[in-house]
Amino acid sequence: MSERHATTVLLVRRGGRVAMVSDGQVTLGATVVKAGAAKVRRLGRGRVLVGFAGGAADGLALFARLEAKLEEANQNLERAVVELAKDWRTDRALRQLDAVILVADAERSFLVSGQGDLLQPDEEGLLAIGSGGNFALAAARALARHSELPARELAVEAMKIAAELCIYTNDRLTLEEL
Repeated sequence: MSERHATTVLLVRRGGRVAMVSDGQVTLGATVVKAGAAKVRRLGRGRVLVGFAGGAADGLALFARLEAKLEEANQNLERAVVELAKDWRTDRALRQLDAVILVADAERSFLVSGQGDLLQPDEEGLLAIGSGGNFALAAARALARHSELPARELAVEAMKIAAELCIYTNDRLTLEEL
């Protein structure tokens, strides 16, 4: 997968809770054009969290497409993301979308991309995307291994660390939790 600039989204599953957090920075070239964008949303009647990295219009189009897939699949998240991944890979218009998404409900988490990737996290329950994703993921792994922080606090602390390291990530966070 190519690296997505100008965002960081982190998913943390811990202690029966799932938290998804994103930074708020939007850049156009080398200029910050917005500091408080919301890149994480609730879908599926409020039971599904989705975050995107990549083009904003493309991410929003994927949110709408996933919402439709959830309705078609009677709110079955796994079926909906499988169908979205298939469509994204095979549909000529969807293939042009430049984004990656994280999707989670109370039980499952997925990373979905236009290359047909449909990945679930390892047993530690962490996923990250975007240009600051590796920073956030490394911080979350260290915090998970060496602290008892609950999902929400672990996600926030890991994102603060990522914001200190990645020039495309800020500390204006949007967080959703199930």
